[in-house]
Formats: sequence, C-alpha cells, structure tokens
Amino acid sequence: MKALILSADNFEDLELFYPLNRFKEAGVDVKIASMEKGIITGKHGYPANVDLTFNDVNPEDYDILVISGGKAPEKVRLDEKALEITKHFFDRNKPVAAICHGVQVLISAGVAKGRKATCYIGVRDDLKVAGADYEDNEVVVDGNLITSRNPNDLYAFGREIVKMIKK
Repeated sequence: MKALILSADNFEDLELFYPLNRFKEAGVDVKIASMEKGIITGKHGYPANVDLTFNDVNPEDYDILVISGGKAPEKVRLDEKALEITKHFFDRNKPVAAICHGVQVLISAGVAKGRKATCYIGVRDDLKVAGADYEDNEVVVDGNLITSRNPNDLYAFGREIVKMIKK
C-alpha cells in the first residue's frame, strides 16, 4: 500500500501530520508531493519534507490520495499536474480523502459534481456551485471519497481512511 499527500506552504499542520502519521503507524509507504522539493511549512510553523514534485509523481504508483487543508489547496489547485493526479484517482476509483479546504482541489479538478461531501464552512458554497451534495457532518464517505470539515473532525477522518486502506 502506498499513499500520496498533496500539499504546499501554509497547510493546516494537524491535517497533514495526522494522516501522515496514521499511514506510518499502519505500515503504509507515504509520500508528500508539492510544487517543489524541500521543506513546506504549516500555518503553525511545523515543517514537512516534500518527497516529490507534482511532476515527479506517477499516480499509478499510489493507492490512496490525501489532500490536506489550510491555505495550501489554494496553491495546489493552480497546478495542472496536481489536478491531473487528482483526476487519475477518480478515474480509477481509487480512495481520495480531502479535509477542510482540500476540496478546492477537487473542485478545480472537476471531480466534485454529483458527489456527497463536506468541507470547511467557508468553502461550502464553492462546493455546492461545483455540483456536489454538501453535508454538514464530521465525515462524509461517498464511495471512494472521504471528506471532513476541519481539525476537530480528524478522529473521524482518520477512522474512515484506515477503514478504506484495510479493504
């Protein structure tokens, strides 16, 4: 099992490190991808090492995709390769987990339409306009898609990710 996390500077620290560490605890090979290699820094100052650039990612090599929140998705959604990676996971019905602002990447990739999802309340209207069926719940699972609202929901988000990778 291999997991890929898409992120950039100003990610929500807990929303990146919580799934990263859950994967590591489960023995999953997990990589962080961003626009450039090096260090990205969370909005609370915690650094994360970027393993791959988006251009280096072969999405065929990964089984699950996670998109962390914070302000990072505003940058990630502007990268065409990141959107191609996201579309790949949906086209092949592979698990995708997005929390908080992470759904912005789904919206820009054009994969939110017709899906049940939740997100940070400030992105709710964008998700609805993109054609998603918004639900205000701690976690929403719709087939291969797992979404949560914010760091307070990480326990539910993590629980559903672990269920998905055990299938």
